[in-house]
Amino acid sequence: MTDERFDHQTLIELVRHYSPSGSEAQAVAYLIERMQTLGFERAFRDEAGNAVGMIGEGPRQVILLGHIDTVPGEIPFCIEDGTLYGRGSVDAKGSLAAFVDAATAVGPVEGWQFVVIGAVDEERHSTGARYVANQYRPDFAIIGEPSRWDRITTGYKGSAWADITVRRPMSHTAGGDENAPEAAVGIWNRVRAWADEFNAQHQRAFDQVLPKLDSITSGDSDFETWAKLRLGARLPLAVSPESWYQTLQRLASPEKISPTGYAIQAYRAEKNNSLVRAFLGGIRATGGKPGFVVKTGTADLNIVALKWGCPAVAYGPGDSNLDHTPNEHLSLTEYRQSVNVLRHVLGRLSKR
Repeated sequence: MTDERFDHQTLIELVRHYSPSGSEAQAVAYLIERMQTLGFERAFRDEAGNAVGMIGEGPRQVILLGHIDTVPGEIPFCIEDGTLYGRGSVDAKGSLAAFVDAATAVGPVEGWQFVVIGAVDEERHSTGARYVANQYRPDFAIIGEPSRWDRITTGYKGSAWADITVRRPMSHTAGGDENAPEAAVGIWNRVRAWADEFNAQHQRAFDQVLPKLDSITSGDSDFETWAKLRLGARLPLAVSPESWYQTLQRLASPEKISPTGYAIQAYRAEKNNSLVRAFLGGIRATGGKPGFVVKTGTADLNIVALKWGCPAVAYGPGDSNLDHTPNEHLSLTEYRQSVNVLRHVLGRLSKR
């Protein structure tokens, strides 16, 4: 890569364009312009609002899917002692910028097309990823999430959310009858007890069910009390969203559960494929000792990998412990290392 193209401009300007979910338009416009300047053959905004850039016209395809939105909370941008501070530097504009710079460095390869996508809305409902999942059928997919430059993320847990509304007849407080808030607390306690029993047989957090009570509200009218629970769970590979909802319904009976939002199946990649081998080789060639990691959250990897059915992993520079924090920052050295790894990966995949 020439010095002109490796001056961190892609990363710097992308982070400078503050883009919380729902307000990504200016960052998308910048990224499209940047990809055009760097020589992408096509760069455009798709119908979902994603920034898309393409290099090459071959029948085989590698998609590098990052997300351009961030959580709210703008962090003053600065660079100090080789470290870049700013919202999204880790989660996950560092990954997205590295995708752009690496694809630029490799350039067109006969028979291949590299597609870089800056997806919108990942931090909320993943509308950008849900759109592209139905538009492409790549041979390989790399999802931009921080893993550190020398590690590959091969798995994310699933998730599912539901509302449960409990109603009970109004009764005198001295009567001892169970009211709706008490019944709702009982449901939550049964959920926790079930999860504890399940998790006792599974030592790793990645293999456990991790329930969360998001909110509980209550009130009363002239003739009844009511309470509403919103609860969710991080789900392992062994528990599909459908089976979780069945379990939840049993634990909440006789109340009815109402699934909300998008349920997401857990995903774990195979380690013995050409994509993983390319990453292992790229990390070693850049001077690192490669490692694998699985995460207890969810990502766009869950959405597209199960749809596309191709080798897929998540990769990107940065410490994921800094995600969403007020101290989010990224080492420029680590950024360069990740670009070098990605250059190796794209080069190796396209010369198979």
